[in-house]
Amino acid sequence: MAECATPQPSWIWCDDFEQDRLGSYFEYNDATGGFARVPNVGVGNSNGMRVRFAQGQVDAGWLHLALGKVPAGFRPVDAGTAIYRDVYWRLYVRNQAGWVGGGGYKLSRAVSFASSNWAEAMIAHVWGDPPATGALYLDPASGTDAVGNLLSTKYNDWANLHWLGAQGGQTPLFDASHVGQWYCVEAHVRLNDAGLANGVFEYWINGSLEARESALNWLGAFGTYGINAVFIENYWNSGSPAAQERYLDNIVVSTQRIGCLPA
Repeated sequence: MAECATPQPSWIWCDDFEQDRLGSYFEYNDATGGFARVPNVGVGNSNGMRVRFAQGQVDAGWLHLALGKVPAGFRPVDAGTAIYRDVYWRLYVRNQAGWVGGGGYKLSRAVSFASSNWAEAMIAHVWGDPPATGALYLDPASGTDAVGNLLSTKYNDWANLHWLGAQGGQTPLFDASHVGQWYCVEAHVRLNDAGLANGVFEYWINGSLEARESALNWLGAFGTYGINAVFIENYWNSGSPAAQERYLDNIVVSTQRIGCLPA
């Protein structure tokens, strides 16, 4: 559904897929055509992104967006100077009728990249829970020590990441009574102030708060970079249990609350 023609002043990025903006992402993996912009699959039968998993497929493509001040090698969608410490991102997601297997684990994340080899100062994962609950959950991680010294040396540097505590949501998006419907998923990260554990990570579905974590020490006093990437992902750690599709639409990244499209 078209909304990017009238962006709000707080919006850093908008992609309703009514125009082809895929070249603006610093990386786009179409998974050999499985993750593609196609007509009539978006909200209100508009253009959207179709995600096609084959049975057993792990990686079905991604969109990687860079914003604000970034290390060398990234291509931001804005002027590339802002250090964003308070960011919202929203997308619409619909799983096909008959979808099985839970959330596929990875849906989106916000990242603070701190070097050209993708060392991460912090990561805010919004992941699909395994089938036990069928809900999305928050899984925040820090790549610094408590005072802000960068420990991470590369992407997904598991040995040097510190997990801050996962929290699940309430709505079982992936059970039989919820698949086949569109959901507006909005997440928010506020980085902590130097010397304080006052960072926030929260998300909403259709405007209702699902989970919230506060008192987070995301990155100590590290301040060279802020939140400078948002990833939209289709990654299933154990492989999709069936050939099936999901659909994504209306991605917005903002410095203020976004909300959902009018019903």
